[in-house]
Order: sequence, then structure tokens, then C-alpha cells
Amino acid sequence: MVFLLQLQQSQIFLSPTRLISSQPKPIISNPLISLNVTTKPSIHPPVNAAISNITSEAKEVLLPAPLRRELMPKHVAVIMDGNRRWAKMRGLPVALGYEAGIRAVRKLLELCGNWGISVLTVFAFSSENWSRPKVEVDLLMGLFERGLKNELEDFARAGIRISIIGDSSKLPKSLQDLIDKTVKTTEGNSRLHLVLALNYSGQHDVVQACQTIAQKAKDGIIEPEDINRLLVEQELQTNCIDFPCPDLLIRTSGELRLSNFLLWQLAYAELFFSHSHWPDFGEAEFLEALCSFQQRQRRYGGQSS
Repeated sequence: MVFLLQLQQSQIFLSPTRLISSQPKPIISNPLISLNVTTKPSIHPPVNAAISNITSEAKEVLLPAPLRRELMPKHVAVIMDGNRRWAKMRGLPVALGYEAGIRAVRKLLELCGNWGISVLTVFAFSSENWSRPKVEVDLLMGLFERGLKNELEDFARAGIRISIIGDSSKLPKSLQDLIDKTVKTTEGNSRLHLVLALNYSGQHDVVQACQTIAQKAKDGIIEPEDINRLLVEQELQTNCIDFPCPDLLIRTSGELRLSNFLLWQLAYAELFFSHSHWPDFGEAEFLEALCSFQQRQRRYGGQSS
């Protein structure tokens, strides 16, 4: 469930009427082949090609035949599960699982940018992830920082805007400073909005919104009867997004839960669950998720047509 910018599936998904499942991909016994490299794996991958492959205009790229542009989701959210399990199943260090996972992130950025998806929100690091071993947390924080430094120019060239949601006050000071720089540098970009949920808790997001609203009521700025859904959404951390509520949530690695992610915002999202570990989630898997999304009827509590 961790997104690392420096490091670079058989699906199961829920439909309104049935649960559809397929067998997970076989494990390749040779770890070098499974990493899709021709030499020994490296913690420092080559220059990012996927982000630079994002075209300047979505209309320049034809959608795969099954997809219809008018039915594309505006906002896709992803819980990227299975980096560690992917590595352990291959007898590799956990760090190499994150490396393989980030290649999947870069490919997803390219696909979203070229297929006309406006917002991609990824669960980078949850507030519960601090309970992981300190050596792993320190590794992740270092990789977040190094990744943002190395990818910033690519984001600018590709027109990607970066926003962060979550409590950044608990992050290392150097990472906080880099986040501020990245957000300010990319705030004018409009090609694709990448939102990183970093030290994020969906429950805390709702609580802090309620606290802000309660203080406004105490100060006489609003009356209790003024409180409604729109007012709450204005105080959530996703208020930086043009389309704050995801249309589609994807979670990998066979887990069937939300794990405290965007609890308010996902109220009417379509859910797609994959057995594949995140590093194995590529174009074919994303295409299947989008096709599933486009086949569903979004009734928002109303009757089907």
C-alpha cells in the first residue's frame, strides 16, 4: 500500500449482481525474470520513460477498443497492496518489491494521462504504517524524498500536478520541505492531478473536518443548520481536487476492505478488487478494471433505467 516515486493480475471484482474471480498469475521462479530486467536488479532504476510518454493532449491517444471515452472515470483511487508479499514470494529483499511496485505506478500515470483520466489518488503511506519496523519506515521516507527530487522535472514536463493529503507534520523535516516545493512547483499543471495520500487516515480526515466546522459554529461564522454534505466536503483534505470523490477504487493483492482510505469520499465509488500483487498490475489489469467500471450502472440510490 506504499507509493515510492524513486523505485519503480487475474482479477476479482464486485459487480452489482455477482462476484467474478480468476486465477492469479503463476509465480516465475527466476527472480530476475520476474523483475523484468536483463541484469541484476537495482535500487536505482533508469530515467523514467513512462511519465515522459504522457502525451500533451488526451485526444492524441486512441483508447483501447472496449473503452468509451464518455464513460471514463474522472477520478481513480488506488490502494497499492502487495509490494512486500510480491518480493517475499520471489525470495527478494522488500526494497525490490517497492522498486517493482513503482514501475507499476509509473505505467499507471502514463495510462491515466493518455486515456483522459483527470485525477489519480494513490494510498502512499497510511497513518497505521508507522507500526511497521523502523528500518522499513526509514527506508520508505528516504525513498519518498529521493523520488520526489528525481521526478520533479518529469512531472513538470508531463503537466502533472502533485498534491499531498494526510498529516505531513509527522514526516521528516527535509521531506516536508520537499513536499512544499513540489506542490508549489506543479500547482499550475493541469494534464493530470496526482494526489499522494501520505500519513493519511480517512477517519482523521472526517474528524478534522468536524472540528473545523464546530469551531466555525462556536465563533458564530455558521449556524448548526448550515451544516450539510457540501460544507463537510469543503473541509476534507480532498478539497484541493476538482473531482474530490473517486469514481473508481482499485485495490490489489486480494484484500477486500477500504483500510481507512477516503471513507467519506468513496461513498458511491465503484470498487474493483484484484488478486494480483501491485507490481503485477499493468495495462491489461487496468483495462479490465475500466471495462468493469464502464459496464456498471451508477444509480446513486435511484432505480435502474
